[in-house]
Amino acid sequence: MPESILDAAGTYDRLDPHGLCGRIAALPDQVTQAWDAARALALPAGYREADRIVVLGMGGSGIGGALLQGLAVDIGANMQVSVVRGYVLPAYVGPRTLVLASSNSGNTEEIVASLGAAADAGAMCVVLTTGGRLGAMARERGLPALTFDWDGEPRSALGWSTATLLAICSGLGLLPDLDADLRAAVAAMRALAERCGRDVPEAANAAKQLARRLAGRLPVIVGAQALAPVAYRWRTQVNENAKSWAIAEELPEMNHNAPLGFGAPPTLLPHLHAVVLRHASMHPRIRLRVDATMQQLEAVGVAAEIVDVPGASLLSQVLWAVQLGDFASYYMGLLNGVEPSPVVALDWLKAYMAAR
Repeated sequence: MPESILDAAGTYDRLDPHGLCGRIAALPDQVTQAWDAARALALPAGYREADRIVVLGMGGSGIGGALLQGLAVDIGANMQVSVVRGYVLPAYVGPRTLVLASSNSGNTEEIVASLGAAADAGAMCVVLTTGGRLGAMARERGLPALTFDWDGEPRSALGWSTATLLAICSGLGLLPDLDADLRAAVAAMRALAERCGRDVPEAANAAKQLARRLAGRLPVIVGAQALAPVAYRWRTQVNENAKSWAIAEELPEMNHNAPLGFGAPPTLLPHLHAVVLRHASMHPRIRLRVDATMQQLEAVGVAAEIVDVPGASLLSQVLWAVQLGDFASYYMGLLNGVEPSPVVALDWLKAYMAAR
């Protein structure tokens, strides 16, 4: 039997000269480092009085806000978490709002604008960045900032965009104490990385096998509750790592519209592959909806599978599922014959916007 392209060392030398696979495998260590750094960040005592959390972030730097928002309901947060992906803040942002501004480069124009508006509104602001204009704004306005070093893609800095938010909110008492859950999640991620790393053969590597099933198809990733933003993360990772279209859907909302389109256009059906993320703590009625959705997809000829996400805690389930999607999308990129790391189209768009 010929060697799998995903098992050949030459594939990685040729298509991953920037070493993205190593950063995906090292995500557990990054999560721990970011958590510890954020827990050590000194914040004004008044920040404990916040009655609302707003996260500012775009793209890979913004995914942490979506994951926090998804987790907040199910882990018992006693306040609303909102995510702003744009230039304009909601009118309710004010002196009792904790605003967490995340931008890996520090130069994301939407976040620079919205942080300025938040500071003008007197919000309790915290900046998370490697520097840039956000770092300068934090110094000029006297805003607390966690400045970190990261030589890699914003999307591969998930520890810095997610664990930091969780640590800050947990440390302020705005979320339950998540330290034990975080440590357990990191252990589960390390075990996953050992089973899905580049040196594990495709025959024994669940991430490589999943990538094989998705390659050449349009992935439809379905999540619910805290796994809904994980499905979105998978979609964006397929976009950036595999340079391919993907769709993210959320249950139960999906059941109220999408099934009417499952069978059309018929020419598309052979090119779809649905992945439904399921976990043990999912609402029992949603688990039932997973079964019904699978039946409807299969009835019209759409290839579909369930990924059962392990983990004793919801945080462990979320971070494990994120890392699995990172690995699978990376391997999908290799099967597509593309270099996963560069984002040429995004760089072009940033240059286009900066020139105008």
